[in-house]
Amino acid sequence: MRVLTLNPGSSSMKVSLIDNGTGVGWAAWDLSVPGAIAQAIGRWSEVDAVAVRFVHGGSQKDPALVDDALLANLERLTTLAPNHQPLSLRVTREVRRLLPDVPVVACFDTAFHARMPEAAARYPLPRSWTAQNRLRRYGFHGLSCQYALRRTGELLGRVPAGLQVVCAHVGAGVSVTAIRDGHGVDTSMGFTPLEGAMMATRSGSIDPGLLLHVMQTAPMSPAEMADALFHRSGLAGMTGTDGDLRRVLAAAARGEEDAAVALDVYRHRLRREIAAAATSLSRLDALVFTGGVAEHQPELITSVLDGLGVLGLRAGAVPHTDVDRIISRVGSPVPALIVRPREDLELARGAEAALARVSVR
Repeated sequence: MRVLTLNPGSSSMKVSLIDNGTGVGWAAWDLSVPGAIAQAIGRWSEVDAVAVRFVHGGSQKDPALVDDALLANLERLTTLAPNHQPLSLRVTREVRRLLPDVPVVACFDTAFHARMPEAAARYPLPRSWTAQNRLRRYGFHGLSCQYALRRTGELLGRVPAGLQVVCAHVGAGVSVTAIRDGHGVDTSMGFTPLEGAMMATRSGSIDPGLLLHVMQTAPMSPAEMADALFHRSGLAGMTGTDGDLRRVLAAAARGEEDAAVALDVYRHRLRREIAAAATSLSRLDALVFTGGVAEHQPELITSVLDGLGVLGLRAGAVPHTDVDRIISRVGSPVPALIVRPREDLELARGAEAALARVSVR
């Protein structure tokens, strides 16, 4: 099956053509350019299916064939993932218009976490708020975690579903997930992609009392607070940069104290989330890092590992290479790995699975 996979980000879209499980074409498109979606689709129009990544799927547990009802439900989730959901909706509608005879499948980052135990999924809030089970921890980066688990099994010679793994997706967004029985059982991101570790422009977890204090003394509107937490915090907020880790590392190398402190906070918060995730497992078989930062800044990842000796993790030498690899020291009780992100392969698998379910009915 030839599957065109579309992975919209906050302003760009990764496009990949997967033929029988193998990537045969790849490109990135700037979605701010008029006609970009049509150009991307036109490059590979002879396909059996199209798979689109959605950050938020609500209660969806599996990839789903797109219809009007599903799109309406996904539209209601826009406020929970404002950086990504609108673009995924726009891309999906355009694909359906341009390729009306080709099935379109939505694949959800949240689905990987949909089977989390209630202890991990529930917030300690008034019952009147949570009675409908919508104000809960959803989790994100699920497609990335799903591929990282599969690839970790291959590298370690183990059955993926039998592994108990902590997966750290480290890119512009950062999340840490405990994986058992082939799915997420706890994760650092929650109701929105704002909770958890420090990120490029997002704050991660903040004492809500502090936020209430700021809103009362500033004052500021909820929209202004959302903008600050999503777009002007994290590495960007602490350093006065755009949050690009390369710029922050360069600033720290020049001796800029704000950048050095920001990196210390970044590492500390990531280590804390990794350690917390490990407590949701009965054993730790591996720690796997994925995402753009993990792929392109391996020295930063080893500096995180250097502070995780309590979990039996020890960093080894990590050469700059573009292959998936074990990065822990030989003889370490727990292996640590870097796996390049391949959400496109999971999107294609999701599309094939969804279409197979439809054909069986």
